[in-house]
This record gives sequence, structure tokens and C-alpha cells, in this order.
Amino acid sequence: MLTLFSELHPYSEQVIDVGEGHRIYVEQSGNPKGIPVLFIHGGPGGGTSPQHRCFFDPTRYRIVLFDQRGCGRSTPHASLEDNHSGALIGDMELIRIALGIDQWLLFGGSWGSTLSLLYAQAHPKNVLGLILRGIFLCRDDDVQWFYQHGANQLFPDYWQDYEAVIPEVERDDMVSAFYQRLTSSNEIARMSAAKAWSVWEGRCSTLNPSHDALEHFSEPHLALAMARIEAHYFVNKGFMEPNQILRDAHKIAHLPTVIVHGRYDVICPVKQALELHAVLPRAELHIVRDAGHSAFEPGITDNLVRATNDFARSLA
Repeated sequence: MLTLFSELHPYSEQVIDVGEGHRIYVEQSGNPKGIPVLFIHGGPGGGTSPQHRCFFDPTRYRIVLFDQRGCGRSTPHASLEDNHSGALIGDMELIRIALGIDQWLLFGGSWGSTLSLLYAQAHPKNVLGLILRGIFLCRDDDVQWFYQHGANQLFPDYWQDYEAVIPEVERDDMVSAFYQRLTSSNEIARMSAAKAWSVWEGRCSTLNPSHDALEHFSEPHLALAMARIEAHYFVNKGFMEPNQILRDAHKIAHLPTVIVHGRYDVICPVKQALELHAVLPRAELHIVRDAGHSAFEPGITDNLVRATNDFARSLA
């Protein structure tokens, strides 16, 4: 079974002013003359970490990471102003042009798979291929499953902690109720809601309980950005048209694509991967039998590293 490559450090770090008050953190590591690959993190609002560089052979890839608007090392932190999917696609194009890259491989999981697909459909000529994990199509049903009714039947104990911050009379629309608190002027209410939202996601992200995942999602800086930005996107239906990703899949049907999805993914049920594969039948689909949602579960990591190695050979 393949594991992550060894830890490496960026050879370049910069902040790009993308306008509208947002400054985006961008880093590069690996081989400056290697195959350009863009790592697209989840959330929205999750940000990047040093481990994200390690899915790629640093001798063969020019590894580009960036923190999307409002999260990670991008500023202003947790900002919802001018933060929408169209803006993120535009930021990715600005990064590509600023780095002098003609085409790049896209690597994205969860919301990162959503944004990868949206970018590729908008700019197919700039994409060498896609490696997608934990497919999230960001439709109403997909959001409702995890934040309203579905996943709560599998983790009722964790759900009790999630819903505890919302009065019973408001629980018929949990996303809107959380959004009201996450955007309120009451700092205590904001942080309480952010922690409940983020911890719920962290607890459900792996097949087996993970102390590391829970600690990561409990970190206040991450929790506030992710909870605020996720709720912002979800109350606005991802700033997409209904079923947009599947509808426009024909625009990227020619691109080599690998889909990796955990069989027991509770955050993004595997049905979404099957629906995507149905409209991208030439894509490789790998359903990992002993994994949930996290990219760092052994079976998921193995499949993702195999995919990056295969693309390194085919694109060499």
C-alpha cells in the first residue's frame, strides 16, 4: 500500500492580490520544472496544510497550493464579502497566469472536487486532467443529507452536540440557523456555532475515530473560517445553478479523470461519485472498501498517490 511522500518545504511563497479586498496565499514546492499540479482544498474554507504537498512525487511535480478566499493564510480571515464560486475560479486563473503555467493537473477532494469540476468546465483547455476524491456535487439534497437529515441517523450521538446550539424551534432549517449565528455580532455565539459545526464534520470524516482529525477540526482559526464560509456557500446553493456540475460534464468528458471515493463516506455518500461517473464514463472510478471521507485514511491515500504516480508517467 502506498503512503504519502516525505515532508517537503516550499521553494516559493507569495501573496497575490486578487482584488475586492482579498489577498490569496500561494506556495510552490517540488520540482520547478515538473508537471504543474494544483491542490484544491476542501470546505469551502478548510485551507491547506503541509501534508497536502505529500501526495505528489516532488521530483516529478511542480506542486502548487493555495488558500481560498477567507481561509488559511489568505486574508481577510473568514470573510464572506465577494466570496463565491465564480470568484474562486477567477482566483485560480489569476494564479495560473501569475505563475506562468499553460496547463495544470487538478487535484481536489470534497469541496475541492466541486471547485475542480467547476474550474475545468469553465477552462477545459487549461486542464491536463483531474484527480478527484470524495465527490461533492453541492446540490440541495447533498447538503441536506449531512446538515439536516441523513447522516444524523448514523451518528445520533455526535448529532446531539451539533444541534445543541440551535433552539428546537429553529431546527427545521439547520444551515440557516447556523448561518444566522455565524454571521451575528455576538462573538460567543459565533464561536460556539463554529465549533459545533466544524466538530460535527471532523467526527464524521473518518471510518474509524481519529483524534488527529478531531483536533484539526476543533482548532478555532480553522473552525470559524470553515463554518462561516461553508454555511455562506450552502445558503446560497454553492452559487451554482441546479445540478450544474452533472449538466455541464460533457465539457470535460475528454479529460483524463480519476475518481476516488470511500465506500463509507458519510459526509459525501458514494452515490455522488457514481452519478458523476455516469456522465464521465471514461473516468476511472475507485471505491475504497474500508474508508470514509478523509484523504488521509490509508486506502484513500493509497489510491490518490497511485493516481498521481500514474499521471506523472502519462504526462512525462
